Formats: sequence, C-alpha cells, structure tokens
Amino acid sequence: MFDFALEATDGAARAGTFSTPHGDVTTPVFMPVGTQGAVKAVSPDELSGLGASMILANTYHLYLRPGHDLVDELGGLHAFMRWEGPILTDSGGYQVFSLANINEIRDDGVVFQSHIDGSSHLFTPESVMDIQRVLGADVIMAFDECPPGGSSRSVAEAANARTLHWLERCADRFGEISASDGRAAQSLFPVLQGNVYEDLRLDQVRRVRDLGTWDGFGIGGLSVGEAKPEMWRVLETLHIEMPADRPRYLMGVGYPDDLLEAISRGCDMFDCVAPTRNARHGTAWTAEEGQVNLKGARFRADTRPVDPGCDCYGCMRFDRAYVRHLVVAGERFGHRLLAIHNLRFLVRLAAEARERIRGGTFTAWSAEWLERYRGRVV
Repeated sequence: MFDFALEATDGAARAGTFSTPHGDVTTPVFMPVGTQGAVKAVSPDELSGLGASMILANTYHLYLRPGHDLVDELGGLHAFMRWEGPILTDSGGYQVFSLANINEIRDDGVVFQSHIDGSSHLFTPESVMDIQRVLGADVIMAFDECPPGGSSRSVAEAANARTLHWLERCADRFGEISASDGRAAQSLFPVLQGNVYEDLRLDQVRRVRDLGTWDGFGIGGLSVGEAKPEMWRVLETLHIEMPADRPRYLMGVGYPDDLLEAISRGCDMFDCVAPTRNARHGTAWTAEEGQVNLKGARFRADTRPVDPGCDCYGCMRFDRAYVRHLVVAGERFGHRLLAIHNLRFLVRLAAEARERIRGGTFTAWSAEWLERYRGRVV
C-alpha cells in the first residue's frame, strides 16, 4: 500500500513518488498544516486547487478537541475534514518541545497539562498509536522527545535513548492493532533525533534501521533554535546514512530558502505553519523581492499583484494596494488571500524543484534562486 519510487537525482537532491492508499505524492513536496483539522483560513477545495497533495493534522490537539473517538465516530479524519487526499498526523512529539512549560517528561510517556482547561493527560507510545489509529491518517508518526536547539550533549543523548525506547513500544503497539482491528492500512514513520551532534544522529539512524523496515523516516529536532549552518551540516551527515529508497520527511521546515537548502541535502517532504502564520501578519513571499510585509506604506498605491509571477487566486484577481488595505484594516479576507498565496508559493517552489531535479538543472537553478531571493528580503 505504501511505496517510494526514486526517479531522479541532482547531487543530493531527489525527485520521487510516494504512493499511499489515498493517492500518490510527488516529491519534493510541501504539505500544508491543518493542526486542528483545518488549514487556517483555507478550505479543502482551495488546498486542492492550489496544488496541495498531502496535508497534516496534529494528534495532541485533536485528542483534546474534539476528541479522537468523536472523529472516529464521524468517519475518521478524511471524512471529518472532507479531504480526499493523503493525510499525515504528527504524534504530539513536537508539543513535548513547544509546550515544555506545561508538560512532564517521564520514561513511560509525557504528562501534558491541557492548554484549554488545565486538565492532565498522559501520552504514552501506546496511547499515541491508539489515537492515531482511529484518526485514520495514511502516515502516522512515532512518539518522540524533541530537545530544543542548544541542548547539551547529555540532554540529547537522553532524548535519543528515550525516543528509541518509545519507538520500539510504538512499533509493537502499531503491529498489534494493525493486525487485529480491520482498519485501513497506515504507515508508521520513526522520528530521528540527535540535536546537532553528528555522531548521535548517525547512531540514531543505524539503531532505527536495526529495529525494522520502515516506509519512510521523519527527521526531527531541527528548526528548533539551532543555527542554520548546523541544520545543514546535520542533513548532509544524515544523507549519507539514510536509505535512498525511502522518503525523508524534514519536520517543521517550510520557509522558501530553507526548503531549497534542505532539498539540496536530500530531503523530500516538508511541513510548516509559516505560510498561514506569516499571512496573518501581512507577510508574503515573492520570487523577485523575497519576503515582503504588505503593511508597508510603500504598497499603499501599488497596483501590481502581490507576486507578479504567481498564479494563485489573489495574485490573479487583486493588487497589492487592495491587499494592503485589507491587512491594515484587519479584514480576514486579506489574511486569506495571503495564506492562499504563501501556500501556493511553496507548493509551486517544490514542484519546480522537482522538475529541475528531473532535468538535471537543480543545483545551478537553486543557487541562482537563493541569491536573488535573499538579496531582496525586506
């Protein structure tokens, strides 16, 4: 039910196709994030229209609200969200990092204090598998501990050991329920940790590979506070050791320049909330001017599209002056237009990277693209 076909390479950059029960995903691919079962301000039809092929939802948030059992009762995530394509659910492991001030990490799992009502909830590798199983995503992630950037080696080592132990428990539980509950096929991805310590990263990859055969691998613990050069160094190290015939999902990375940098180092799948979050602050990405904030007074009478080279609904229909007016006035329509644009920008960027890889021109093209983009960020 799950397969990855590697079709072309250019240096370390890769183009492939990841097959799932709900359709094929061509890689490199950017996956919009629908944390609570919805990509903020964007409908499923709009997501499909802008070219998204696979989207994300979050186990922790859906467990708290509306509850995984209710989602199951209503037909699972695909029916609940009215999304027909592939879905990936994060395990809640990122919340171990992002909600560190309201959780307690233990060897048996993590006790979260709900950000909604303050109630306590124990997440274990087994319960995370149970929740994701009934949510019904195509790809589910193993429960992991994600230490923040700048963590000491001892902290990273402890997190690695706990993540590996939890992975064994996840795999055991996933095997048990998959063999007995009669539900649709799912794929379990492990999450590789190790912070910025190359030897810990390599040891983690080897140990995870020894535990079993996986349909793909998640790369966690990057873009969590470390310097960018350290992220690139880690990805270069991992590229050599990771199986070439499996997709590599770099978790939580999705700014345009970061996307191309990571693709050039062998990563295939990406997600990030940045497109919609930046949109809510009036920020858009453009090919010729880099990142721009439409709140700026210089856009007050600018009759050009947000990005003249973009084919999204907003760029084809409206100009910068109007979008700026909406954003400054606090009109949600402005945020929607920018969210659609930013998502389309990343989807198109990943698609163009794929074609460049297939044509053998990715390395030169991406270097020129990055120089132009970074030279005009304002």
